This record gives sequence, C-alpha cells and structure tokens, in this order.
Amino acid sequence: MCPQSSPPNRLPVPFRRDRLPGLIGAWALAALGMIAAARPVQAGLPEVVAALKPSVVAVGTYDALANPRFNFRGTGFIVGDGRLLATNAHVLPEETALRQRLVLQIAGNRNASGDRVPETRPLTVLAVDPVHDLALLQISGAPLPAATLADDSAREGQAVAFIGFPIGGLLGFSPVTHRASISSITPIALPPPNARQLDAAAVSRLRQGPFDIYQLDGTAYPGNSGGPLFDAETGQVLGILNMVLVKGSRESVLSQPSGISYAIPVRFLRELMAPR
Repeated sequence: MCPQSSPPNRLPVPFRRDRLPGLIGAWALAALGMIAAARPVQAGLPEVVAALKPSVVAVGTYDALANPRFNFRGTGFIVGDGRLLATNAHVLPEETALRQRLVLQIAGNRNASGDRVPETRPLTVLAVDPVHDLALLQISGAPLPAATLADDSAREGQAVAFIGFPIGGLLGFSPVTHRASISSITPIALPPPNARQLDAAAVSRLRQGPFDIYQLDGTAYPGNSGGPLFDAETGQVLGILNMVLVKGSRESVLSQPSGISYAIPVRFLRELMAPR
C-alpha cells in the first residue's frame, strides 16, 4: 500500500495595497478601450468634406451662343441612385429661352495643360415643392456620387457645416465649406399680409401653417441656396440651405452679412423623393 503523499505546500500571495491603483487603472483603461471599440469611428471634418464634395454641383442654365455659356443660379447636390439632384425651387428659372438648357456643372477631366474642363449635364425637373422651396431633378448620363441623407434627429447646438458656391463663379466654381451650428429649430415666419407680396408658395404656406426650419449661426450667401447642410462628424445631410437674413438692402448681403442663415429640414426632401 502506497503511502499517501501530502499536497505541496503553497505559499500565500501577499496582497500589496500599493499595486491597487495600478490595477484599477489598467482595468479602467481596458474598459474604456472596449467602449471605444463598440462606438462607430467618427471622421474629422476634412475627411467628411473630401467625401461629400464630389456630390455638390453648380446649377444654372447653358446657352452655347452666350458669353459666358453657363449662367450660375445656385447649388445642388446628388441624392438617391446618383441620378437625382436636390436644390431649392427658387434656384430654377421661371422660364428659359429656346436656346437655354437647365444644367448642372461639375469639374470635368483635365486638358493637356492640366486644367479641369467644366462638364455640363442636362437636367429635367421631376418634382417641385414650392411650400418648402425644394426641387428634385433628373440627371442625364452616368450616375454621380450621392450624398447620404440623415434621419430627422437634428438638435439645437449640433455642429454642422455646409458646402456650396457662395458667390457663384467669382471663386472659380470650387465648392466652399463653412462651419456653423444649429442655433435654433424654429417655425418659419409667415409672410406679411400684403397681397402684392403673396406668391403661390406663400399662399399655400398660409393655408398649411408654419413648419420648423433650422436657424444657423453661420454666414451663407445667395449662391449657397440649394446646398447641403450636413453633420460635421458623419457627413449625413440634415437640411438644404434656403435663405439668409438680410440687414438692409440685398446689396448688403456681401458687405454686411448678418451671420444668420436658414435651412429646410431634410425630411421634406425625403417626402419629395418618396414614390407616388
């Protein structure tokens, strides 16, 4: 009969209080790492702008016999399957001459000198929402990079930015980005009760009542009309630049900007894009 062996003696590990802060710190860092890994990575504004700029285009009319041939009217951006363009209804011309075509203009291929030759694409109006000052147009040709539309979760104080052509071709039709924040979500003001100032959109707005718009603490200019307002972290489009608060005359927009601009919430664009 084999003698039973006693289990080996194990020395107790002393608990060192001086190591407690280090252990807690390591556990905390590990927990923070797990939380950070679970969150989506947010891009910085430079990366967001670089991704969104190919979706932003100039909108205007084209006349092969005119000088200049392209007449800028506002900003637009590509949505949906890459063959749709969103802009403001007031960007569209009331009527075009026989030689004129409604077009978008983008930076085309480079020529032998290395300069980009502007490319124009004809546009066809699909739907117009005069109450919310929105228009949806069909693009001819191959699809273009489309912007991503956000849900209806914009909040006051949210950091945003907008891209467009603030003063048309004076900057060479290169999209310009401005930072801002949503300073207020407020009902749009009804027009004054003057029959001479009531157009069809104003009359329809009076019948339907006011709707909420985004007030921005950023300076936009007339050429920004129709451009995308987007989340500065995700690049998702929250609204469409619509109007600027003017101090004094229209000529003072450039010389004395108010620093207050407005955008139409993107939910109204979604409604315009919905199948009928």
